[in-house]
Amino acid sequence: MQAMKLSAKLRARDFIDDLATRGRYNFTSTDIRSALGISDEATRQALNRLATKGKIASPARGFYVIVPPEYRRLGCLPPDQFIPALMEYRSIRYYVGLLSAAQYHGAAHQRPQEFQVLVESSRRSIICGSVKVVFIRRRNLDAVTVEHFNNPRGTVLVSSVEATAIDLVGYMERAGGIDRVAGILYELGEALDPLRLVEASEDTSIFWAQRLGFLLDFVGLEHKTKPLMSYVHQNARNFTKLLSYGSADGFQRSPKWRLIVNTSIEIEA
Repeated sequence: MQAMKLSAKLRARDFIDDLATRGRYNFTSTDIRSALGISDEATRQALNRLATKGKIASPARGFYVIVPPEYRRLGCLPPDQFIPALMEYRSIRYYVGLLSAAQYHGAAHQRPQEFQVLVESSRRSIICGSVKVVFIRRRNLDAVTVEHFNNPRGTVLVSSVEATAIDLVGYMERAGGIDRVAGILYELGEALDPLRLVEASEDTSIFWAQRLGFLLDFVGLEHKTKPLMSYVHQNARNFTKLLSYGSADGFQRSPKWRLIVNTSIEIEA
């Protein structure tokens, strides 16, 4: 009995070593059970032993990642190195967005505490070691322009800088509030293409475009907003509030953006 356990242990270790040698750092419980030709119970025991030693982690049921020595303290692979494979395994369309996307586009000091992934339907967050991935529901996911960014395990889909800007305004509460969003827009500013800002706005609420235009002006990026202003004037029938909640009474109005400026802004550095 002891010899059988030792053999299974070595075979499981060889299995993940072989995957890593071939540049693959994820697998399923079905993969390892089929490769080793062992029972479900033996598979669970082998996986538990590898996890206890910190060699693997499981960000989702039935899905495992191999944890190289440089990430053992993290207790998992970095999220951008396993999310693409996990989304493919689950047949889920996705893109990395909001604060996580802003990092890819140069907002380097805006490091979020969680990795933000936008998907078509609500999903539970993932905790894997010290890694936290949150899923945010996004309508019209297919309409969002994405870019491929390389990492040591492949590529990950990230919203374009313009799509990131409009999403930050649309999901301000998930991005740390209006002060933080204003600071990130300032950092992203010179990378923004004025015409692509309009394209990114076309499949979202016109309110998002109104708020985005105002905030870009506020942080000194008026030279980026002329096409967006024309788009707003063609499509915005009513004034809306800069913050969707709270009163609109007694606040200054911006005719340019058809916006009620119902809060003050202090840009976060």
